[in-house]
Amino acid sequence: MIYKRIGIIYHPLNQAAHDLGIEISSYLDNLGCENWLVSAWDSEALKKQIEGSNLVITTGGDGTILRAAQVVLPLEIPIVSVNLGKLGFMTEIPVNEAMSQLPRILEGEGWIDARTVLDIELTGCNRESSSNFLAVNDVVAARGSIARIISVECHLDSSHFATYKGDGVLVSTATGSTGYNFAAGGPVLHPDSPDMLVTPILPHLGRSYSLVVPDSKKIILKVSTFHEATLCIDGHINLDLRTGDIIRVSISHRKLRFLRLRPPESFYANLDNKLKGNPN
Repeated sequence: MIYKRIGIIYHPLNQAAHDLGIEISSYLDNLGCENWLVSAWDSEALKKQIEGSNLVITTGGDGTILRAAQVVLPLEIPIVSVNLGKLGFMTEIPVNEAMSQLPRILEGEGWIDARTVLDIELTGCNRESSSNFLAVNDVVAARGSIARIISVECHLDSSHFATYKGDGVLVSTATGSTGYNFAAGGPVLHPDSPDMLVTPILPHLGRSYSLVVPDSKKIILKVSTFHEATLCIDGHINLDLRTGDIIRVSISHRKLRFLRLRPPESFYANLDNKLKGNPN
């Protein structure tokens, strides 16, 4: 067995995900493999347990993976995911195959699918210090609960590209291109693409289009609003935005590492089915 300490991260509101996590943990106990089981929403417990782990198994959907990513990314620990969500664009193993595929994983089978990650820096004239984040899917600057447009200036490095006025703007990775970006009318990038996408959200008096930005560029978003606005990272990190706030987005040197059992051509071909709403 090549994995000495395995973490199991489950969706806390999905009883089946919790039950499967317990079943996997019991299986590993019987093999004498050190393991731990923690809710994806318990960030403090995850930070305490992750040290020394060399594999993480998630039981849930894409949201569970995005939360798990926040603790595995700094340590480059691979994730293998069991799909108990809906479509599961990032997940690997159907729930009915989880226990039968586990021996293959423990024997070291599979390949690493390394995905591009965003580095995000939030600064502002009224903020005491900058804040830094990592995103696997996307970063979104958007209006708050009041249905009023916000203005977001977009710069590529030092050059002004556009000013978006509407519900907001998002920057996504290729991995995130199948999420909010796709719902907002943006294109889907091949999972191996290192590029970023800038997509406006319901632009006012303008045609909706996306821009593909090469990985060598830095995207700078400057926010202007008279009402509530929000910064949302990977759908679960949320902060208030104010006029004058600046969001700098670039490609991180880190990669999110997925352990895959299916061959690459099978995994990518299955993407078309999921875009059509078919989970398998």
